[in-house]
Amino acid sequence: MQYLEIDTENCPVRRTLDVVGEKWSLLILRDAFNGVRRYDDFRRHLGLSEAVLADRLRKLVAAGVLRVEPYREPGARTRSQYRLTPKGRDLWPVLLALKQWGDTHAADPAGTPLDIRHEDCGAPVRVEVVCGGEDHATLTPYEVTVRSGPGARPRAR
Repeated sequence: MQYLEIDTENCPVRRTLDVVGEKWSLLILRDAFNGVRRYDDFRRHLGLSEAVLADRLRKLVAAGVLRVEPYREPGARTRSQYRLTPKGRDLWPVLLALKQWGDTHAADPAGTPLDIRHEDCGAPVRVEVVCGGEDHATLTPYEVTVRSGPGARPRAR
């Protein structure tokens, strides 16, 4: 089956975008990866309305990307904080790839606001697409073949 004959309703990119394909969802995840946990901190840092923040957090929790965890400051009521789940942590390379693209193609003239480096050696971190075979280098889109997989369905005519 050729690519244009495949039904895109079952596409994993499409299904992923259903979960995280909205700007505020990705920015919430960016903040979560950088240690933001509490509703008020998300709201203050992102500058979005309470309704939008509550909706995006609810959707990310429902999708299993974030989990709600109670916390309590001394003398205050119990509140909720948001933590990345393993499913959420698996989005880290996606956000790094977006940052990397932004640093290259949408950069601030002053430079990147977030400099991400390997803790052990201090080298910059970057995302690459590599072959799963032994000793293979970084790949370009022109060095791969796309075939229909087991979940491919014919496109409705």
